[in-house]
Amino acid sequence: MKRIGILGGGIAGLSAAWSLEKARRAGQEIEYRLYEAAGRLGGVIASETVDGCVVEAGPDSFLTEKAAAAQLCREIGLGDDLLGSNDAERKTYIVVGKRLIPLPDGLMFMVPTRLVPTALSPLFSLRTKLQMAREFLFPPQPATGDESVAEMTRRHFGQETVDRLVSPLLAGVYGGDADELSVRAVLARMAQMEQKHRSLTRAMLAARRQRGRSKTATPPLFTTLRGGMSQMVDAIAAQLPPEWVHLSTEVHAIDRVERARRAAQREPTGWVVETPFGPERFDALILALPAWGSASLLRPIDHPLAEALSGVPYSSSITVTLGYEIGRLLSLPSGFGFLVPATENHSLLACTFVHAKFAGRVPVGKGLLRCFLGGSRNDELLDQSDARLTVIVLKELEQILGLKAPPSFVRIHRSRQAMAQYGVGHLDRVQLIRDRIAELPGIALAGNAYQGIGVPDCIRTGQEAAASALRAGHVTAVAAGTR
Repeated sequence: MKRIGILGGGIAGLSAAWSLEKARRAGQEIEYRLYEAAGRLGGVIASETVDGCVVEAGPDSFLTEKAAAAQLCREIGLGDDLLGSNDAERKTYIVVGKRLIPLPDGLMFMVPTRLVPTALSPLFSLRTKLQMAREFLFPPQPATGDESVAEMTRRHFGQETVDRLVSPLLAGVYGGDADELSVRAVLARMAQMEQKHRSLTRAMLAARRQRGRSKTATPPLFTTLRGGMSQMVDAIAAQLPPEWVHLSTEVHAIDRVERARRAAQREPTGWVVETPFGPERFDALILALPAWGSASLLRPIDHPLAEALSGVPYSSSITVTLGYEIGRLLSLPSGFGFLVPATENHSLLACTFVHAKFAGRVPVGKGLLRCFLGGSRNDELLDQSDARLTVIVLKELEQILGLKAPPSFVRIHRSRQAMAQYGVGHLDRVQLIRDRIAELPGIALAGNAYQGIGVPDCIRTGQEAAASALRAGHVTAVAAGTR
């Protein structure tokens, strides 16, 4: 009987557990145990319903084009609850001064693919528009190594594009700094396009023409679950044997099976997990933890690996969700929301108009604004009181939107050190981590610290870690401390 331990009950760990459960139901002789230090599963994914509105503490959706999340939802019986974004209303604004300026049509991340809307947009100065034209005609030389997203953007489109477009977009997605984030880790496709075409505009136009020849209907950009992202967590948990899931259980340490004993009995490598309930022995362990959590457990076993893991930086985030009667939101423009450049000197990073983004998550007659603060440059906001954060958000919403009406409810959620930051050189770090992990048979890593921070990426890493654990050797002795 193969025994596998999973450390961490976020979506990566739950995905790994579901993969193992499917293997068990298919006839493989395995047992597994999932340990979560918190009193609930799901990690940063948490949903509640307030006044009929679905309020998310963490991610509110996932990218549709990354299939792992939707496929998992269908496997666990949530296919009918999948809900696409209302892309007919998809418009995003950038705060410039006291104005909300819409992103021009045809803008694909930082790359203009339609001349007239970009040329007429007040988002960019004449100097920047001329640089965009020059990028198409006289593109810069491709980078010879890794660089920050800001550096690549400056070479192609200038500093104003960094300030007004790229920085707020990345702050909204990663909670990170464009001057720090690696273009090869965060925008790998852009780096590949530059190597092939030199001009990012030419590359995007070619990709657009290719999509235009496809007869497949364009799917919505985002997908969520009708009753909240926690539906996914709850549905997976309901499929797992409850006696194998241990909440409020912190793993103090992990170690290899004693080498001398292993040599004497000619046993394959095994692992011991130390919890408040005593030791548990496993053939393989899946560490579905933040990189710094895995580093702490692995430091006595492989110091260079622990150093590489602890070197992955993280940022924190705050969401302030405000409920309104829809009649009080008449000052809102149509669209999904707005982004705030750091150069505008606001605490807000972004605001999503939830009632416009997804149909059916907010009752008729209600409106929901989801505001984001924090990020890599504003960690000090985490220590502000809920009352102070509410005052900050309401003041800035009045400045940006002219919104003076008080909300009917406020919900504030803090996620500390939750979002991995892929700095310049991140891919080299990940390769080092992979090389060191290869020297530790039976150990697999999962989570957002390696190749993708979104929900589908975490699910994929959990599935890959489970597959690796299933390939590990067997422990021949009876496990100690089972419960």
